[in-house]
Amino acid sequence: MKAEIIAVGSELLLGQISNTNARFISSQLAELGIDVYYQTVVGDNANRLVDSIKIAEDRADLIIFTGGLGPTKDDLTKETIARHLGEKLVMDAHALNYIEKFFKRMNRVMTENNKKQAFVIEGCTVLENKQGMAPGMLLTNEKHSYILLPGPPKEMEPMFQLEAKPLLAKLLHKETVIISQVIRFYGIGEAELETKVQDLLENQTNPTLAPLAADGEVTLRLTAKTESETEAWIKIDELQTEILNRVGKFVYGFNNDSLASKLHEILIDNNLTISAAESMTAGLFQSELAAIPGMSEALVGGMITYTEDIKVQQLGVRQEVISEFGVVSKECAEEMAFRIKEKFGTNIGVGITGVAGPDQHGGQPTGTVWIGIAFGQLAPISYKLSLSGMRNTNRLRAVKFTIHYLIRLLREQGYVKI
Repeated sequence: MKAEIIAVGSELLLGQISNTNARFISSQLAELGIDVYYQTVVGDNANRLVDSIKIAEDRADLIIFTGGLGPTKDDLTKETIARHLGEKLVMDAHALNYIEKFFKRMNRVMTENNKKQAFVIEGCTVLENKQGMAPGMLLTNEKHSYILLPGPPKEMEPMFQLEAKPLLAKLLHKETVIISQVIRFYGIGEAELETKVQDLLENQTNPTLAPLAADGEVTLRLTAKTESETEAWIKIDELQTEILNRVGKFVYGFNNDSLASKLHEILIDNNLTISAAESMTAGLFQSELAAIPGMSEALVGGMITYTEDIKVQQLGVRQEVISEFGVVSKECAEEMAFRIKEKFGTNIGVGITGVAGPDQHGGQPTGTVWIGIAFGQLAPISYKLSLSGMRNTNRLRAVKFTIHYLIRLLREQGYVKI
């Protein structure tokens, strides 16, 4: 089955919001073995929407629409599709009752146009909206299947996963099992990773292998289709083992892991504590960790040592280190890590110093970063980055690299196995 996703909404074309729905749906369809060859965005215009539908019908079996199911005049998706298919709209009593109860519960007056959301295309399977008011729809005919979903991601995502996805699986009459595994990498570029696994990409059959790069990270999705879950996992494990043998040192996690969540898992599993002294990142590293629930069990605290005086007077970095090597240096980063570890009594100390930009600092070019790590009784170690992004991009990448190097170090010391 081939699918096309049509996102409806002039706000998408104007750049007011991002089309995150298409990304989500595509990833979900991949798990069902449904190929997405095209994604379309069309404004709130009935004629242009019809044109987009006709084009999609020539190249896809399944057409999925997001947006345009609301109560206002510019919400015209279901009306346009119904007219195109020669169907009529009918009131769905269950949806209307849900909407009326919503307004009563919120102690708000329900205007007449809100009833519009309860109309559905006659003969469709109604997809319940448990996070909003407008229901979704699934229609099938001899040639195509159509799925209509609301635009807000908080409504669309659970509707697709809980309502539409199971129906699609039945529609496909699939007796085969489809299993996917995502391997997450950091510290290696997309091009380099692809070179390392080029032969696997070129000769893939089952399981399939798909690379994806985003936010400085790279992933590989492994997908196996077999008659049993056990057989699918055997195939995935064989391919995954080969990949890890080649580029395992860049792997930090799998599936829904993030760098911060993986570090949290390692710290908690091993009863390790961490503190940080941040200059260039000014608390961003600690903020990234604190976004993970339960991090207070591992993250003790830290200091923002943005100036040379604070590094010396408050953190305890020796003045002679700064005088000889400068604040943006291997020696300063390592001493920052050591001093914060001692001051806060943690197992791990992190020191981050660098030049975010746009100007040079201390004779060092923009993007120069030194990351120091003091762990246990080991001598402090450091890593140098030469980044080339904008100021805040450099700061965020410095944070992610710091977490990446922490995970790698802990793995090398036997605290985690991939």
